[in-house]
Amino acid sequence: MILVNENYTKLPGSYLFSDIARKVEEFKASNPDAKIIRLGIGDVTKPLPSSIIQALHKAVDEMGDASTFRGYGPEQGYDFLVNAILENDYKSNGLNIEADEIFVSDGSKSDTGNIGDILGADNVVAVTDPVYPVYVDTNVMAGRAGDLVNNKWNKLVYVPCTSENDFVPELPKEKVDIIYLCYPNNPTGTTLTKDQLKVWVDYALKNKALILFDGAYEAFITEKDVPHSIYEIEGAKEVAIEFRSFSKTAGFTGTRCAYTVIPKSLMGYTKSGEKVSLNKLWNRRHTTKFNGVPYIIQRAAEACFSAEGKKQIRSTIEYYLNNARIIREGLSQQGLKVYGGVNSPYIWVKTPEGLTSWGFFDYLLNELNIVGTPGVGFGPSGEGYLRLTAFNTLENTKEAISRLKNISL
Repeated sequence: MILVNENYTKLPGSYLFSDIARKVEEFKASNPDAKIIRLGIGDVTKPLPSSIIQALHKAVDEMGDASTFRGYGPEQGYDFLVNAILENDYKSNGLNIEADEIFVSDGSKSDTGNIGDILGADNVVAVTDPVYPVYVDTNVMAGRAGDLVNNKWNKLVYVPCTSENDFVPELPKEKVDIIYLCYPNNPTGTTLTKDQLKVWVDYALKNKALILFDGAYEAFITEKDVPHSIYEIEGAKEVAIEFRSFSKTAGFTGTRCAYTVIPKSLMGYTKSGEKVSLNKLWNRRHTTKFNGVPYIIQRAAEACFSAEGKKQIRSTIEYYLNNARIIREGLSQQGLKVYGGVNSPYIWVKTPEGLTSWGFFDYLLNELNIVGTPGVGFGPSGEGYLRLTAFNTLENTKEAISRLKNISL
């Protein structure tokens, strides 16, 4: 008899974005002539910048020449990419990160899920609410979440982020061991200032807790007091792991490249209280379960840090931020309450009175042929909201806002 990991059986039937895709496909089958504008799943639409394409072509040619062919590479990432990350994302900002604290991977989604492999099952986990579903679902899979009771996992600690607290999470009343923070936030598009983030770092230092900081959207930050890295906060290297991605910054959603920073000063503990280096544990996990990002992809990622690469990527980010502004202003003109979209590609909109998240989703799909993401899919505090993304084309974004003028509820 084959026994399964029964934690998987506790999960809802499908992933949030699979449910959305199914609903959209059903609508398309019944309405084949409808022009659907997708502002739901956060996939990008702009192609890879030309400097990155050139690097890809060059690397592909190298793979066809015996003298430059590459087979297995270092699982942690090639030195050329690790050093480019180090110089451009950390040292240039005055942050003291070392090369062997950076681990190149195939995506922050993978890393934020896989990081649980090195963390004990008895840790108490806190998540902001609403929250990126991967953080919750992977802890369910690992057995840390307990059971789903009244739409909440009874072993997780939920930290509400709503308009009532200006989307600034309050410290948990009970002691927790692991804290997931994502800023700029997915799904709300909101941010924390340096002082607000310091509150969490201080909490973690006092309670020997670990912060898992997802900074996948840091390139979209436009305001000065919003930190680009948690390591800008004093003491963070003692308590925080940072996740970064090329997906939304450089269009690598299908190309797949990211990295995770685990400082060597960051310690976990055995049950007997002995200190253990999380950097060493992750290195062991990474080298055992992962063979590294392909050479050609790492060369493409390296090109993101060239002068021309930076210029082209900045242009793409500004394009999406302009879309976010158009959505934010258009929704506000319709009398809807809107959040985010200033330091983020995500816009968090309050549903019209009387409509649930899924109710507003259905209305937009069926009446205006616009796809959003129901806020409740991100957690209980997401009920009554809808997430829209700025990753479609400028033309489709303008068309969507034009259609939203026809809202009649």
